[in-house]
Amino acid sequence: MNRSAFLGPILILLGVFMFLKGDVSFSSGTIFQYFWPTLFVIPVGLFFHWLYFFIMQRRGVGVLVPGGILLTAGIVCQISALFDIWHLMWPGFMLAVAVGLFELYWFGGRNKFLLIPINILTVMSLLFFAIFSISSIFGTLFHNNSIIAIGLIVVGGLMMIVRSRN
Repeated sequence: MNRSAFLGPILILLGVFMFLKGDVSFSSGTIFQYFWPTLFVIPVGLFFHWLYFFIMQRRGVGVLVPGGILLTAGIVCQISALFDIWHLMWPGFMLAVAVGLFELYWFGGRNKFLLIPINILTVMSLLFFAIFSISSIFGTLFHNNSIIAIGLIVVGGLMMIVRSRN
């Protein structure tokens, strides 16, 4: 494998991270603080996929379940660690289990009964992502109750004016 094909994307991501974080001084503690999922969790998930596709010659489909879970959970943890949004990303752990089971369904015998927990976990995860993301967005936009109060007064006044004209 070409060394620049491996190191190039890593250097680009490190540069983007340094640009976005600004005043981060790099030490071994900082690297482990922000990149522990990339160093420890994601490689194990990739290892399980490599094991299935290349070593087992697509025979041991069961290794894809922990592989999918670890890979997805590692991506969720990496995004959460970089942007400090653990409070928004926790539904990704339910999605990780759904991804692992979906890989078992897709590459296994296509057992249709696996789709029941896959769909339940996926819908719950997406629902919680939506609920917590929307509440976080509206919480930052309307963190001052006076804005909501003024909006209610204006809407109520407009409703009274429109009703009195009719």
